[in-house]
Amino acid sequence: MVSAVVLLRVERGTINEVAGQLAEMAGVSEVYSVGGRFDLVAIIRVSSNDDLAELVTNQMLKVTGITSSETLIAFRVFSRHDLESMFSIGM
Repeated sequence: MVSAVVLLRVERGTINEVAGQLAEMAGVSEVYSVGGRFDLVAIIRVSSNDDLAELVTNQMLKVTGITSSETLIAFRVFSRHDLESMFSIGM
């Protein structure tokens, strides 16, 4: 599993529309509207680096309203939920 965080800047007035389109894409698990230098954050979980490249460069950036992006690829994912599930099955 490949996980990534994509930070997006979008045109003024298009945040909700862009977020909705991104949330419908296979591989995008969540989209957050945020404050700061970026407008949206998309959390991606796909099976391979090729799938990540396809999603980010061929699908996401074709969405009208996105002006720029920065992709952060995760080396490891640390999640309280994942740790709790590990311990619940006796690992």
